[in-house]
Amino acid sequence: MEKRRTVPVKLDVDGPDAALLEDTVDEFLWAANHVTRHAFEGEYVTTSKTTLHDDTYEDVRDETALHSNHVQAARNKAAEACKSVVEKWKQGKKASMPHFTSPHLVYDHRTATFYDEYVSLATVDGRIEADYLLPDEERDTPHAEYFFSDEYETTGAELHYSNGNWMLHIHCKRDVEPDTSEQATPENGTVLGVDLGVNNLAVTSTGTFWTGNEFDHWQREYEKRRGDLQEHGTRWAYENIQSVGRKEEGRFKQTLHRISNELVDEAREYGCSVIAFEDLTDIRERTGASWGHKWAFNRLYEYVEYKAAEYGIDVAQVDPENTSRRCSHCGFTHPTNRDGEDFECLKCGYENHADYNAAKNIGLRYLRRNQTGDGGGAPVGVRLNSGMLNANGVYDPPADDSARAGVHAESPRR
Repeated sequence: MEKRRTVPVKLDVDGPDAALLEDTVDEFLWAANHVTRHAFEGEYVTTSKTTLHDDTYEDVRDETALHSNHVQAARNKAAEACKSVVEKWKQGKKASMPHFTSPHLVYDHRTATFYDEYVSLATVDGRIEADYLLPDEERDTPHAEYFFSDEYETTGAELHYSNGNWMLHIHCKRDVEPDTSEQATPENGTVLGVDLGVNNLAVTSTGTFWTGNEFDHWQREYEKRRGDLQEHGTRWAYENIQSVGRKEEGRFKQTLHRISNELVDEAREYGCSVIAFEDLTDIRERTGASWGHKWAFNRLYEYVEYKAAEYGIDVAQVDPENTSRRCSHCGFTHPTNRDGEDFECLKCGYENHADYNAAKNIGLRYLRRNQTGDGGGAPVGVRLNSGMLNANGVYDPPADDSARAGVHAESPRR
């Protein structure tokens, strides 16, 4: 199996070289959007890379000064985005023609050459050389562990411009034999349920909360900045609106990476074989979330999915129907069981935080959906911060803590 890592490296780029990179990024985005528009012109959306290459390659080469491999990378980017739209349509989901705006540029071994202290990058006017700006520590960094390691092969990179910085996200990989000692799960593991929401971005069945306060604060701040700039209506204001958007995306991605790392660590700590989320398809309608929140939920799921795979942990989505109204203790479902963030079962009287109750129900739904009854490796319970719930919703205390388990099992951690 392959072990893949992406290492972000800040680049030292001066004025003339920065201008060249900006021009190259602009032409790359134009090329990707040109191919996308062509793909949507016919009666059916074209997703074939070969067809799109035949139809658009010469036009893009004539209209831009891009390296041929950048033209191909832009075509691939467009084809994948169009394919994603078609897949969503097949699933009955809404999706519109993609449009690329985030400043980025895809590099491979033909367009980027990696050295020990700098990188050589192709632009629309020859190559530039940019030094790496690395942390002072020489050990225990992703740069030392992956990028500068003889065990890893550099496969390419993606250049991003964010918060006034040029960041090169370098892709590394190596072939490894599956190491069961690193996997966090036994053959019959447990499920970590995760509920997503507006007030709390994520809550786990083990009782850990990640609040949305910081996310909401910065979302309001960036929205206000954009509104103030829009009132000017000048080219300067437009350019600064674009800059605000890049800063916002960069800040949120950093936050979501941190949360995803902590979620995977939580699953490993408790020996979970599966991390179960609610289906994200209609989450905006269910939760009243903004488009920004929906983007965050999808991005968080993607981050958790690829990071958990390293440890042999599966990530899945389950039907979210009534997970916020169902009692995880007795199974009674009623709309008035939940009142805001408070949950109190009308039947058995069970009380707890509503998002924590929902996280347990999400884990239980995955568990029941995947129980085979033959001991064939299906997860055996939903993990709590002490003990677990079995498929019937019955609490199983840890073997060495049965006397105190009831207290810990219903004490969410924040």
